[in-house]
Amino acid sequence: MILVTGGAGYIGSHTVRELRKSGFEPLIFDNFSTGHRAFVGDTPCVEGDIRNPEDLTVAFSRYPIEGVMHFAGKALVGESHVEPELYFEVNVTGGCNLLEAMNRTGVKRFIFSSTCATYGEPATVPIGEDTPQQPISPYGETKLKFEQALKHAHYTDGLEYLSLRYFNAAGADADGGIGEDHAVETHLIPLIFDAALGRRKDIAILGTDYPTPDGTCIRDYIHVTDLAKAHVMGMQSLITGGIQSQALNLGTGKGCSVREVIEMAKKITKKAFPVRETSRREGDPPMLVAAVDRAKEVLGWTAATSDLDQIIASAWTWHCHHFQNHE
Repeated sequence: MILVTGGAGYIGSHTVRELRKSGFEPLIFDNFSTGHRAFVGDTPCVEGDIRNPEDLTVAFSRYPIEGVMHFAGKALVGESHVEPELYFEVNVTGGCNLLEAMNRTGVKRFIFSSTCATYGEPATVPIGEDTPQQPISPYGETKLKFEQALKHAHYTDGLEYLSLRYFNAAGADADGGIGEDHAVETHLIPLIFDAALGRRKDIAILGTDYPTPDGTCIRDYIHVTDLAKAHVMGMQSLITGGIQSQALNLGTGKGCSVREVIEMAKKITKKAFPVRETSRREGDPPMLVAAVDRAKEVLGWTAATSDLDQIIASAWTWHCHHFQNHE
């Protein structure tokens, strides 16, 4: 059984589906602060908080856990600047509680949901795994601190792990039923859809003076299902023992600008919506694009469904269905 913390959230719920498709039995652990009970379905679930060791004891004592995928955490860059203590409490202390519970029960396989935010503003692009990690937000700092905790657990406790550093997760499950739905939405594509559906008055481009071809930020967008499959492949490799503990980037190796995403969304949605240009948002690097050779070499994984039109089409289908049924 694979414990999936944050398994009712966006990326966690997609990974639960991929685990089941691959023959694993997932167990969700979630406090539902941002996750959705509707995403759980018939998957076994323990409601609890990683900040509470007793909640983790319930999961590890009741179920035969052989590996952990850790998605639970705080993940808003802007919020992390306002509430840094909360981010360290959840992402670092909570994560260490999880490692302690694993060590007590002899569970040695771990997949960590990390982020390209640990790199900060890299000097060169594409960004390789050996790029210096110099985060510029408390969010990125907490993810880096926990990556470091994993290294120590590897050497002291024999933990075998992968830190998977995502670039920009997007899209939705092709079968429907789950997708991106955050109480506080900060991601570009769902914000565009809200403008297309009239749920917001416009979409803002935050900065048009970046040193990029069209002046807007460039990001590496990866389909959430591709991310989920990488987690499953990583766990399979840890179980078979054919992999060393390490960090891997998960991206496509290609970047799309904010303007390109907006234009593709107009094409897919067939909707006209106002676009407003405004000043830069603090802490947004001009360009974040992954070097992806290592994930291919180590896991045999590449992004298979992450063309921009595929991402936006799947997300648009989910967005229309979900919000029409909830309004």
